[in-house]
Amino acid sequence: MCGIIGIFGNESKNRVEKGLIQLEGRGKDGKGVYDGEDFTLGHTLHSVVGSKKQPIVGKGVLIANCEIYNWEELNEKYSFNAESDSELLSKLLDEKGLDCLDELDGVYAFAYHRDGKLYLVRDILGLKPIWYSHSDGFAFASEKKVLESLGYIDVNELNPREVFTYSVAEDKLSITKRKFFDILPEWEESKDDLLVKLKETFSDALKKRVPNRKFGVLFSGGIDSTYLAYMLKKLKCEFTCYVCYLGDSQMKNPEDLVYSRKVAQTLGLDLVEVEVPLNEVEDDLRTIVPLIEDSNVVKVGVALTFYRACKKASEDGCKVIFSGLGSEEIFAGYQRHKDCRNVNEECVSGLLKMYERDLYRDDVITMYNGLELRVPFLDKKLVEFALKIPERYKLVDSATKVILRELAMKDGLMEDFAFRKKKAAQYGSNFHKALKKLSRRGGFGRISEYMYQFYPGRNVRLGALVSSGKDGVYAMSIMMKQNYQIGCMVCVKSENPDSYMFHTPAVDLVEKQAESIGLPYHEILTEGVKEEELDDLEQGLLEAKYKFKIEGIVTGALFSNYQRERIERVADKLGLKVFHPLWHINQETEIRELLNQGYRFIITRVAADGLDESWLGREITLQDLERLSKMKGFNVAGEGGEFESLMVDGPIFNQKLVVSGEIKMESSCRGDFVISNVVFE
Repeated sequence: MCGIIGIFGNESKNRVEKGLIQLEGRGKDGKGVYDGEDFTLGHTLHSVVGSKKQPIVGKGVLIANCEIYNWEELNEKYSFNAESDSELLSKLLDEKGLDCLDELDGVYAFAYHRDGKLYLVRDILGLKPIWYSHSDGFAFASEKKVLESLGYIDVNELNPREVFTYSVAEDKLSITKRKFFDILPEWEESKDDLLVKLKETFSDALKKRVPNRKFGVLFSGGIDSTYLAYMLKKLKCEFTCYVCYLGDSQMKNPEDLVYSRKVAQTLGLDLVEVEVPLNEVEDDLRTIVPLIEDSNVVKVGVALTFYRACKKASEDGCKVIFSGLGSEEIFAGYQRHKDCRNVNEECVSGLLKMYERDLYRDDVITMYNGLELRVPFLDKKLVEFALKIPERYKLVDSATKVILRELAMKDGLMEDFAFRKKKAAQYGSNFHKALKKLSRRGGFGRISEYMYQFYPGRNVRLGALVSSGKDGVYAMSIMMKQNYQIGCMVCVKSENPDSYMFHTPAVDLVEKQAESIGLPYHEILTEGVKEEELDDLEQGLLEAKYKFKIEGIVTGALFSNYQRERIERVADKLGLKVFHPLWHINQETEIRELLNQGYRFIITRVAADGLDESWLGREITLQDLERLSKMKGFNVAGEGGEFESLMVDGPIFNQKLVVSGEIKMESSCRGDFVISNVVFE
């Protein structure tokens, strides 16, 4: 793939030339600059399909980071006589404008300038990145760090479901929404027929991505990489599998290494084992954390395995590497899929977040190592097909991704390999243990604190949706531990006490919580009319986005799909990333953890048998939790409306909230603690 950059405004050429130096790792096969009137576009080339120099000038000017798999088919259809996928894209845009997007089969991030307007576009899942800043003119680049190094402060990632149109003369942005994938109607065919069609669809996704040169496969011995390599072997491709792991004589061989060896020996795969000694991990972290621009513990743990494998593949002469990423989301491979109300809706929810959670990390690591990443499980047609497979074929008893596993067995893969249980990369490689050891050795209480030294900047800046209760505040604190900056606490005040979306008890105290914690407070008012209240939420979050420069939101959602789905829909529309760190957490464990960490909350409303006025206004203890957990049919987190809470103290509070008020009971088991006074202690 390639690197792209564009600057509109002062010193555009000078800035682009500086940016291209940083983007050289994304393309070492060529570099080009187009200098227009008050703007400059730049490009670095990583050549896999042709070597057409960019920017490409036709009726408009194009710079693209793309891999269009059906470019030859489109070339013939329109008689363009293009010599590469980027040239084909240029000609298509010249003739059809953005109407051509639905015809493209591939991954891309491109900028197209014509008649005083710039168009910024990504593939719908966001495999290829674009970051932008609309301050001091307008600027965009493939990587966030490039814009920040040029002095841009308010840098945001383009939402893949949005197309930006920048009017140069007016210095104005307009946004066009793109439709995402559907889950209905579900396929009505028998499982046998679906297996046949799934095999055809996956095979097509694989074949179109196979380059005409040696390439690599990121390998773990799990079902995704194993089936991927198995099918490539059947296609008689020349490739090498790479498994990366922590080398430590004091530990057992990591599970991914054990399975990778078994699979490779059985299937006759060329396997390269990349061993990383513990004393080299910290040096890798100094490269990886700034590279992925994130100190999130999970992201870094996965990146450690990914980075060294890619480095070795590059040293071996590969320019392309395959990954099994995406299978978990389209075939339902996570615990949250087991716990959710609708499996395919949960699959869509995960796909919407992948560009922030996984794809940027993987893109910058592969590009840093001079590799193009190919991800067949995220093929557009395969995703469209898989999202309509009935959930009964994806989850069976405790097994996940069942239809994929059964397809692998039908193709001849051993059951032991096909039904290996999922092991997250950071655990299967033992790198999470490495992070624990290094954290303790450095005298850090948490891995996230240890990570912060490698990226003292920040992760995504978040607004925290808080209603004063334990869940919202605790979720916010979890993100703060992961080195995410909280830009503001957002409270939605609804006039409707029976709102389906927003809690109403004690919401007036969010402002006091924000004052104690030391965060800005942002209030959203709504009448609480069902569905219409989402318009108020949208407008309020839009105001917070620009006022506090937030890039995402964090919620305390536990199990309410109704709330979560609507919040995600609004956030995606606004280009905000969404985090639900408590989603489907064991609720008794959640309360126990927050109490053990020093958080304190009181009950402000009771509405369940077994709860009387003695619970109101009382600070909850671990002993109380034991009593609550023994009550039959009772949700210990209050998720069923059994009670409402107010967080009054904790490690992130600078002062405890001491409240007073009166108890008002409607019945023996339903009532409120009406707070009339709050002081800091």
